[in-house]
Parts: sequence; structure tokens; C-alpha cells
Amino acid sequence: MIHFNCLSNVYGLGRALIAFSTLLTLLLNPVHELFAPMSGIDRYPTGNGILSLFNIVPPNYFYLSIVKWTFIVFLLLIIIGWRPRYTGIIHWYISYSFYTAASTLDGGDQVAVALTFLLIPITLVDGRKWHWSNSNFTNNFSRVVAIVPYYMIRLQVSLIYLHSFLAKISREEWINGTAVYYYLHDPLFGLNDFFLSMLDPILKSWLVVIPTWGTLIVQLLLFGALFAPKNHWKYYFIIGIFMHEIFALMLGLFSFSAAMAGALILYLIPINKKLKLTGGKNENYQKN
Repeated sequence: MIHFNCLSNVYGLGRALIAFSTLLTLLLNPVHELFAPMSGIDRYPTGNGILSLFNIVPPNYFYLSIVKWTFIVFLLLIIIGWRPRYTGIIHWYISYSFYTAASTLDGGDQVAVALTFLLIPITLVDGRKWHWSNSNFTNNFSRVVAIVPYYMIRLQVSLIYLHSFLAKISREEWINGTAVYYYLHDPLFGLNDFFLSMLDPILKSWLVVIPTWGTLIVQLLLFGALFAPKNHWKYYFIIGIFMHEIFALMLGLFSFSAAMAGALILYLIPINKKLKLTGGKNENYQKN
């Protein structure tokens, strides 16, 4: 434990991608779509989160737009890495506010709420000006405060993949290997005409079992990565990124894929590793 150090650009990149996921959603969607009235709910936003700023302001699109653009400014500060100690709680609050108020959500929004909450203790002991720089803890108390949530984040990400795997194998179409056919032909969430014309011959043949069972295998492997030796993490990371980028390219799940890429970085890139990112600086950094 005395060698544990998470004040690296690894955790900076992970939280930046999670923030970028929420930024994409807010930036590319008008408020009347994000907070559209839904059947059975007589108000918008949904009102599920009483502390959500979207639910605190008057429920009309003018005030919701003000909140949206305020959050976008803060998300940009988080992405560029300014003062994690001050922006960590803000990041969670933005994720929470959106997740508990919006009517259009995906799995990435839920991941963002969970991981930004677990990142709060780490950000509170992070005194760096920029999260892209590399530093070290100045006392063991800060180290202890950070180490517990770090391992909880790893556990949380692994359980995300286990939960997804278990949910799938309880359904007949995943067991018999045809699930991908139905998902990719869905008129709302499936492939566009360009990709469907290319892949339809595969989807209508026995080869459809490969992406169907392949998805199950990858998700089970990513759960098992929790128990893998550290020198094998990079292989699991590459597999996970490849899967999510396919989802982004073919299904348009860009914000979800960005959130999961951030989660995979926190999960499978050694936290004290110094990534070779342009412009990174050292702040009393010592390699451990």
C-alpha cells in the first residue's frame, strides 16, 4: 500500500472520458428531447431526484437550457483537467442531476453516476492543478483515503460486465445464438441501412452465433479480468475497447462507448502508470 499512487494521468484520462460522454449527450441533444414528457409521468423533468438541479429550477425549457449550458461549461473544465479537488463533486452532481431527471438515458449515464461518486474521495485528496500531470501523495492519510475507492471502482466495473452477462444468459435468444440478429434489425436501435446491407448475409446465416456468443464471452472475460495478473490487463483492455468501439460505430452508441472507455481505463490500466500524453507535466512525480 505504501507504493500506491493514483495521482497520474491514467485516472485523469478516465474521468475525462466519462465527462466527455455526458458532454456529448448534453451538447448534441436539445432539452425538449432530453426532458420529453413520457407516458404515465405528468411532468418533466421526471422528478426522481429531488436534489437534481434540473428538478429544482422551474420546469420549462428556458431554465432547463440554462442548467444544461452551465453543466456543459463545468464538464469542459473537468475534461481539460482543471483542479480535480474542486471539480470532482461537481462532476458527480452533474451526472446525478442528469440521470435522475432526463427521460432519455443509456447505460453510460448510469455508469457515470456510479463512477463519479466513487471518484469523489480520490479527487478530494488530489491537490494537482491539472489531472494530466503526475504527482505523488505527500502523506499516507491521503493514500489510504484514495486506495479504498480505487479498488471499489475496479470491483464496480467488473460487476457491470457480470450483471450484463447474467442478464443475457437468462434469455433464450442469447443462448441459441440469435440475439444479435434481432438487436441489429430493430428499427429504432439497430443498424442503419448502410451497415445492414453489408452485414445482413451474416446475420441471416449460422454465423450470427459468433457475435452473439462472442459478446457473452467478452463480457465474462472482462469480469474475470478482476482476478487477472496486472501484466495481462492490457489484453483485456484492448478486447473491451474493441467491443465498445464496434458498438459506437455500428449502433451510434458514442456517449455510452466513451463512458465505458473511461471505465475500462480506471479498471484495466495500472493507476500509477504514466501515460505518454502530449503536454503532461510532473508535479513531484516519482515512479513506483
